[in-house]
Amino acid sequence: MSDDTTRHHDHQAPRPDCPSCPDRRDRRAGISRRRMLSSAGTAGVAGLVSGAVAGGTAGYAVADRAVPVTAVGATAVPFHGTHQAGITAPPQAQAIGHLAAFDLARGTGRTEAAALMRRWSAAAKAMTQGHAPACDDQIALDAGPCSLTATFGFGRTFFTRTGLTHRTPAALVPVPRFPSDAIDPKRSDGDLWIQIGADDPLVAFHALHVLQKEAAGAAEVRWQMSGFNRARGATSHPKTVRNLMGQIDGTGNPKPTDEDFAAKIFVPDSGHTDQAWMNGGSYAVVRRIRMLLGHWADLTRTEQEEVIGRRKGTGAPLSALKGAAETTPMDLNKFTRNGSLAIPADAHIRVAAPESNDGAAMLRRGFSYHDGYRTDGTPDAGLLFITWQADPEAFIKVQTKLDGADHLTRFIRHESTAVFAVPGGAAPGEYVGQRLLEG
Repeated sequence: MSDDTTRHHDHQAPRPDCPSCPDRRDRRAGISRRRMLSSAGTAGVAGLVSGAVAGGTAGYAVADRAVPVTAVGATAVPFHGTHQAGITAPPQAQAIGHLAAFDLARGTGRTEAAALMRRWSAAAKAMTQGHAPACDDQIALDAGPCSLTATFGFGRTFFTRTGLTHRTPAALVPVPRFPSDAIDPKRSDGDLWIQIGADDPLVAFHALHVLQKEAAGAAEVRWQMSGFNRARGATSHPKTVRNLMGQIDGTGNPKPTDEDFAAKIFVPDSGHTDQAWMNGGSYAVVRRIRMLLGHWADLTRTEQEEVIGRRKGTGAPLSALKGAAETTPMDLNKFTRNGSLAIPADAHIRVAAPESNDGAAMLRRGFSYHDGYRTDGTPDAGLLFITWQADPEAFIKVQTKLDGADHLTRFIRHESTAVFAVPGGAAPGEYVGQRLLEG
């Protein structure tokens, strides 16, 4: 195969005259690589879900209503929009996740970085709609888009290496090291970051594989982590997911319907300034948190509930009456009959509550992970913790307090850390980051 043909296969859309494109004839007929998505019985549902996801609040709409399992594969999330996809979708909306950070290769500057982001955006746009980005290896040949999202971000070092130091956002600061941290530098930071989410493992892996191949020569993988959440249909109706400690996780997340949601999560319009490329964007703080599941299992159920501040079965706060739901507001001022706080002073939900942190709040969206067993026989498992906020200072403020006062700290270890500036969504005809790299 000639070098010209190789470049076509790696980075360009299939040409109608390319004899080695296996789906060339299907593409001319307007048929996607994976399958005809609007097959009998799915067209109506796919249209309903696609309409719900426009504008970046899709995950909540999907999570709040039952979606037939047979229609899950047909769900497509728009690539273009005010915000990048994959931010506001809650964990229960996507069952599989991959996180990967890249470092720019030696000699890669602003021009080469722009070309990479153009390739990544084109590939992501195609795959999220159930199409092949190029003549690929057809890993996901039989699948629909399966709610695939690909979200891109820039680390602080990206700006230095592309000659854009003067356009580094002031808010893009590293998270300080905390006393209980056990950070591995090799699994932290990075110039570029990708978050992939999907309802199907093959679709998610395929997206990761394609984007990694498109980076060849321009960027190299620094670290990669994979996680999972409960699959759709595993419960009788949509519920907040449980983490590997068995606790309902994510109850207190802000909702898109909250009046101040956008102000907490997304960067406001800064006008025509050097920072305008971040309009509609957000900041992602990424932490790999290993759970000390052996020590956790040594606690009684009551003790576990006191560590978290919620009942394990329902997720209701300990301040609520028995039979209450997880959405019952917590009462931080309630005492028990014996005079102790209903929600202990060092309970996780008390220490992390916005009321305890001058109103600081963030959108928590993560994946559980299990990477086998350590040499001592304990699971190497926990949470790929991702928070979204308009300013990373919100996370830093809360984590500073948690590290010193949260009982849960005794049962977890933060083992990696990174912060990324995630620009706003690309408009039709644009690639992600274009306003930074070409502005």
